[in-house]
Amino acid sequence: MASTDVKRTTAASRNTGTPAPTAADKSIRELVQVARLLSDETRLRILFLLAEHSELHVTDLCERLGQSQPAVSHHLALMRVSGLIEARREAKHNFYSIRTDAFGEMLESLFTVTGEVPKKVKFHDFTLTSSGR
Repeated sequence: MASTDVKRTTAASRNTGTPAPTAADKSIRELVQVARLLSDETRLRILFLLAEHSELHVTDLCERLGQSQPAVSHHLALMRVSGLIEARREAKHNFYSIRTDAFGEMLESLFTVTGEVPKKVKFHDFTLTSSGR
């Protein structure tokens, strides 16, 4: 009989429902996914290299990272699917660059949870400034 009570309690708790995910929840999930991607040293190095050079092809990234083409391509594919970088094909080379708009959109969605987008967000001695749209 005790097991029946447990089942009823579990079923009852499911029927109460949980609140639907909000825009803030979606923003947080997206930022967590980005943080997971960038927690890998190779992917973070790729991002820094692309930021420094604006655009690089896979062979160049392989040489700079000291890694094989399949390994680098795997990291690039994960970052491309997440929307952090984009690819451009020229002849037989794929060139990659950072999608700066994607980072801006993620930050904007995070900061708009309370309503308006703040023009400045200060983090200790670092300030993010938004020019708006």
